[in-house]
Amino acid sequence: MQKRNTQQRRRAIIDRLHEHREVMVDELAKLLTTSEVTIRKDLTELENNGLLLRKFGGAVPLPQGSSELSSEKLSARKIAIAKVAATLIKDHNRIIIDSGSTTAALIPELASKIGLVVMTNSLHVANSLLESENEPKVLMTGGTWDPQSHAFQGKMAEQVLRAYNFDQAFIGAAGLDLQKGTTTFNELTQLSQVMAEVSNDVIVLAESEKLQRKIPNVELPWLAISILVTDDLIADSDKKHIEKQGVKVICAQTKRIGA
Repeated sequence: MQKRNTQQRRRAIIDRLHEHREVMVDELAKLLTTSEVTIRKDLTELENNGLLLRKFGGAVPLPQGSSELSSEKLSARKIAIAKVAATLIKDHNRIIIDSGSTTAALIPELASKIGLVVMTNSLHVANSLLESENEPKVLMTGGTWDPQSHAFQGKMAEQVLRAYNFDQAFIGAAGLDLQKGTTTFNELTQLSQVMAEVSNDVIVLAESEKLQRKIPNVELPWLAISILVTDDLIADSDKKHIEKQGVKVICAQTKRIGA
């Protein structure tokens, strides 16, 4: 019964979003006679399934440019990668979660983990973590807001990171270069490098298609990366080339789910 009620409530949220082009947490809680915490969890789940975009205090429809099919496929692949990456996290680990959609897909997978300490430079990640049932201890880097990466960057954020040490850092990538490592359009690469410096293991989450992107700025060299979690569409030759750089490559199964 509870599962059916959840499905009906989420269907009602989507219907209202299509009608009004925007929904707010407080209004939905009153309309659907449930708590704001429940509504936030619904919106997070709907966003993970590629059905809407979260915003402060509510949600809006996906941009017109992204078709429902491509959103679902992209979401399914990122979720598959995140599920595999989450198996690397042990209870009571101290971890960093970088900003980005693939790393953010980790958050629902942390529900079963106990006693985590999570540092992030992303407001979206921090807010989502605080809504999870097994609420971890959340630390924010602070710093200067960077509108390009939608995250905090800068010297202050670097100083905060250097005051701690972590078991693992989970970092996304705009691109992958077989020779160089992870690449980014953003010239602000120092914070990711500091995240790597203060972590025992550096785990990059990225779809295999990012090997096809030609991006000029190197973010992390392969030497700084412990593990690459990607999908099973990666060419075997590319996988072997990366492994020769001393990086363990783990492939999430996405072919069978059509991701």
